[in-house]
Amino acid sequence: MIGSSRALRVWAYGAPTDLRKGFDSLTALVEREMKLDVLSGDCFLFVSRNRHSAKVLLWDGTGLCVYQKRMARGPFAALWEGAAEE
Repeated sequence: MIGSSRALRVWAYGAPTDLRKGFDSLTALVEREMKLDVLSGDCFLFVSRNRHSAKVLLWDGTGLCVYQKRMARGPFAALWEGAAEE
């Protein structure tokens, strides 16, 4: 069973992200751009430009995990400014 009994914070990166990025590149975005600690146990959400795919980076206490989701229909919500104007 995968789960957590603690409160979990989710941080969304506010710009479109190239989801070909892996552990190291996503970690760099969290630490350099978001100025947050990737080892905090929080979830970090990244969404592609077309908003049909997303990745979550999470430290589970023993290592980094990357989860990816691709929408079958419709896009994820826009996380960056001006997306509603497009």
